[in-house]
Amino acid sequence: MMRISKWIGQAVVVAGVLVGGFSAAAQQSGGTFVYIVQPEPPSLASYLSTSGPIGLVAPKIYDGLFEYDNDLNIVPALAESYAISADGKTITFNLRQGVTWHDGAPFTSADVQFSVMEILKKVHPRGPNSFREVVSIDTPDAHTAIFNLENPAPYMLRALSGYESPMVPKHLLEGQDPRSADLANKPVGTGAYKFVEWKKGQYVRLDKNENYWKPGLPYLDRLVGRFIPDASTRTAAMENGEVMYGAYGAIPNIDAVRLRDMDGISVTTDGYSMINPMSLIEFDTTKAPFDNPAIRKAVSLALDRKFLIENIWFGYGKPATSALSTNFSATGLYAKGLPNYPANADVAAAKALLDEAGLKPDADGIRAKAVLDLIPYGEDWRRAGEYMKQALGDVGIELELRYEDVPTWLKRVYADYDFAMNVNYFYQLPDPVLGVHRHYGTDQIRQGTHFVNSSRYSNPKLDSLLAAGAMEADAGKRGEIYGDIQKILAEDMPVVNLFEMQFLTVYSDKLKDHATSALGAYGPFDRAWLEQ
Repeated sequence: MMRISKWIGQAVVVAGVLVGGFSAAAQQSGGTFVYIVQPEPPSLASYLSTSGPIGLVAPKIYDGLFEYDNDLNIVPALAESYAISADGKTITFNLRQGVTWHDGAPFTSADVQFSVMEILKKVHPRGPNSFREVVSIDTPDAHTAIFNLENPAPYMLRALSGYESPMVPKHLLEGQDPRSADLANKPVGTGAYKFVEWKKGQYVRLDKNENYWKPGLPYLDRLVGRFIPDASTRTAAMENGEVMYGAYGAIPNIDAVRLRDMDGISVTTDGYSMINPMSLIEFDTTKAPFDNPAIRKAVSLALDRKFLIENIWFGYGKPATSALSTNFSATGLYAKGLPNYPANADVAAAKALLDEAGLKPDADGIRAKAVLDLIPYGEDWRRAGEYMKQALGDVGIELELRYEDVPTWLKRVYADYDFAMNVNYFYQLPDPVLGVHRHYGTDQIRQGTHFVNSSRYSNPKLDSLLAAGAMEADAGKRGEIYGDIQKILAEDMPVVNLFEMQFLTVYSDKLKDHATSALGAYGPFDRAWLEQ
């Protein structure tokens, strides 16, 4: 199960030197690790997009200020230590010395300032929320970065990994439009592996960074991320040893549950404790028929969440019951007993809502027609789309399914707003400010930015509650605020949450120490090694 540390709402005054050690006692160096990157990423610009396939590659190249272990404890990365002022409005990061970019240039506090203020706050999907309170960053010397905040933001300390907030080279991006810069496809980081080659349609190759700042790491000589569009071919490649690792549904659950019984192959749900993935449907709330909340609620009522989990994801998952994951119960933010989230379909209630909304069936029983776009991340999503077509057809909503390549899909949904319904999944992350607000805030209608408020839903009352929830330090009061947020979203339903996902990682038993990070496949893989 995923866990969320009980740190929100606690007053943090000073954090001393961060601790984290790496032992090479039993590990073996060398070897090429071949893993699945599914689907092929649209770019390698993790500072522009949180698209899943980018996360499978970029965090091996880019570092963050922190990493996190499987219990969500902070582990030092580019920041060796940090200190927070008594009022929570100043955070001083002491940066690691002797770190160089892959092109040999030194990493300094100027890179941190540039990465946060000019890139992450401006063009990253989640950065404007993660760093919303950061008004400036002082750099008194090359190895000190002082973040000045308008208000305390303890959630920010959980958003500093190489996946979530990559530090990028100022000397290669300054003065350029980050959306079109060459760095997007020829990345240069400080991480464990250097970018070597991207052969379109086949693979991306990363080689060991011989000057990596962690002594003795990484163990592996090379990473090769293979792009294999066909699901059955991916499964066969895992069976015959061509690839050694597949995460985030790369191996469909129907095959994963079979492979887990094979000698030499294992399956785990470890390595996902920080992301809280939620499958969902986004609507274009600006156009009929989905501009009507009653019709969006009818869609939620018509879908059988347990059927999806049991028959397509083979039991891995939990029905959604709110706009927030039940994992937020640990911090007192999850609200129970909300309407419009049935575990099993309530067809009668769905039809009644549609009738009340004036969406009457015609002679053929059809009330409305729409195109359902599907996240292009594998066969499970195609099968889910087929089920939704049938289920919504039963209440009179006739669907046409559309499945496109990743760049086309991202552009359609987040740049062109050329969609009616879109099946997707979002990471809610360790705090709602980081992963949930971007769905619903009016300020998150950011055309061209991926995985934000594509529904273009806008509610001033909700905006005020989101702002209050971000700043509230008292845990009890914060829970009340998020309870109100969830009640509004259960009635307005701009996004239909389907189920809390549990991803499976299928891997060769020869691969060791691949799940040492809370980010799993989105981690650096610097401690992974192969048993010869």
